[in-house]
Amino acid sequence: MTRTHREAGLYVDGEWRTDTGDSIESTNPADTTEVVGTVASGDRAAAADAIDAANRAQAAWRELSAHDRGAYLHDAADAVDSRFDDLVELVSREMGKTRAAAEGELQRTVDLLNYYAEVARDAGGVAPPSASDDTVAYTTREPWGTASIITPWNYPIAIPTWKIAPALVAGNTVVFKPASQTPTAASELVRAFDEAGLPDGVLNFVPGPGRSVGDELTTSDGVDVVSFTGSYDVGSAVQQSAADAGKRVQCEMGGKNPLIVDETADLDLAVDLTIGGGVSGLAGQACTATSRVLVFESVADDYLDRLLDRVDSLDVGDPLADGVDVGPKSSAEELESDLEYVDIAREEGATLAAGGSRLTGGDYENGHFVEPTVFTDVDPEMRIAQEEVFGPVLSVIEVSDFEEAVEVANGVEYGLSASICTNRLDHAKEFVDDVETGVVKVNQTTTGVEMQMPFGGRKHSSTETYKEQGRQAVEFYTHEKAVYVTHYDGD
Repeated sequence: MTRTHREAGLYVDGEWRTDTGDSIESTNPADTTEVVGTVASGDRAAAADAIDAANRAQAAWRELSAHDRGAYLHDAADAVDSRFDDLVELVSREMGKTRAAAEGELQRTVDLLNYYAEVARDAGGVAPPSASDDTVAYTTREPWGTASIITPWNYPIAIPTWKIAPALVAGNTVVFKPASQTPTAASELVRAFDEAGLPDGVLNFVPGPGRSVGDELTTSDGVDVVSFTGSYDVGSAVQQSAADAGKRVQCEMGGKNPLIVDETADLDLAVDLTIGGGVSGLAGQACTATSRVLVFESVADDYLDRLLDRVDSLDVGDPLADGVDVGPKSSAEELESDLEYVDIAREEGATLAAGGSRLTGGDYENGHFVEPTVFTDVDPEMRIAQEEVFGPVLSVIEVSDFEEAVEVANGVEYGLSASICTNRLDHAKEFVDDVETGVVKVNQTTTGVEMQMPFGGRKHSSTETYKEQGRQAVEFYTHEKAVYVTHYDGD
């Protein structure tokens, strides 16, 4: 398959625009000499134009039935599916995830579009009986108007889809700002909607800096709802700006996700969950990635031996190559951040048990590659155990019993995802009840969620306002109206 250089513009009011004067050039993190794509970069004025276009398109779009709006999503799903292999390669080249991980993202994109096309058909209100026999009482759900969608680089197509799809089927128009690291992949999602014949102005695409484009999308009077996914620092600022401007806002942010391994755990399964959730596929670059392993002292040595054997066997390299388990970090900044945390952990007294170095020379020379890294002798209060690293860096923390494991799991500012590997039903039940996260799993990776289930975190992982995915996503993009109808015949 030929690796082509792609170009894209802004997409405003149904037209692709390349006349902005500025552009974003994205390179392959596995080989930075390769330019993957060039995408036009917007500014505050371009964002304002997009918001105006979305506002003009609102009335006609909301008048369509949910069935008709959903049909556009089905057609967009077909457009994505028709270029599936091509887009898998693009996502891998621009972001750095392995082919298998990119395939999973593209399949999820297709599934999300088809799912929300159908969800909209029966996402209406309720009709509880009125206290009066002469009155019919019911509720309806109506779109807010224009939604701003701001998304991260690690899932450049899937995360935009799970925000844009429910916003559209609910009757809102959308202005979408992607992360500047992966604008090319994001533009292909917009292209799929364009190919589906989406009416002009219903979906608009404005890449560009957060300080201009992002600020306009969170503060403009023309925007009614804001949905953001990214870091806590940026998300908290987005939340404050949007709230101050009187908008409905939803932010999903970071995580410091634990996997508990108790004395009854299948240790081979525990290692699979650790590697699958924290290292392979995305090189730990997921908000739900496993970052801490809280292992019971009685099985710690055996677990660690197996873990280190697996880490040693992992193949790091070009994510599109056969057999590669771990690709590059997405950028030089992300790579340097990992290496800084390695230094911090060693300075604080943790033991570097595996990895910890940048990979250079040969096929690694022009890429952002880091060895999968394991630290032991980690104190729960160390920065490596408290702060989000966002890389293939695991902290193994020994705990004496279940109570201590849950205490350590909850002893961070984040609360997104958590899992336990156990064969004890009491541990599984108590863990589900006691862990302070929005996603809880038993004998599964901390990563991976199903689209029909609500997704969101607690504490610094989320604004804790509205959930994403599932039917709850449609609720975020609509407001509920209570209706009372009494018939009066004049007698």
